[in-house]
Amino acid sequence: EALGKQGWEILSETCELIPRELITIADAKRGDIGNTSKAYARAILDELDCDGVTVSPYLGYDSLEPFIEYQDKGIFILCRTSNQGSTDFQMLKTEYLGQKRFLYEVVADKASLWNRYENIGLVVGATQQEELKKLRLSYPKLPFLIPGIGAQGGDLKATIENGTNPNGELAIICASRGILYARSGSEFAQGAAEAAEQMRDAINHYRKRF
Repeated sequence: EALGKQGWEILSETCELIPRELITIADAKRGDIGNTSKAYARAILDELDCDGVTVSPYLGYDSLEPFIEYQDKGIFILCRTSNQGSTDFQMLKTEYLGQKRFLYEVVADKASLWNRYENIGLVVGATQQEELKKLRLSYPKLPFLIPGIGAQGGDLKATIENGTNPNGELAIICASRGILYARSGSEFAQGAAEAAEQMRDAINHYRKRF
């Protein structure tokens, strides 16, 4: 988006180059009033034809419904994110169903209730291991999109132990900058490929215990 029209064209071309057997998730963090969300959903899930998207729950259910109605797409709701400022709101306590709960816990519970098409997941950061473990125990059937590995310092082994289900599944572990910027210049592509392969191998190594 920072590149304007050219950036959108590059993004579209990149999505077209990705083999269809691979999953594409747009980390768009969208969430707006109903009509605007419909347009966002159409742009990402129809025009780009991504398999999933990240969304923000701050405006409530009606801002997410246009995404959720795409029953064959994965909708990942921001819950306990990996950035430092996430505590500003996510760790606030609020009254919910007669109990004091952290806001991120309310988001997770709402996501579970909204999951009538079984296409909703949670975004939970690898830098938040205590909450990651707690959420996995509370919601064993929800898929988690887990950023924060690599540049943000998340622990991969702990993430797999705390973020997967008993079969070592239902966790999509993300690494962006550590792969994109592994090398620069003419070695960019080779460096990114090698970093991605190393990440894949490390994930599979830690999953062997399942």
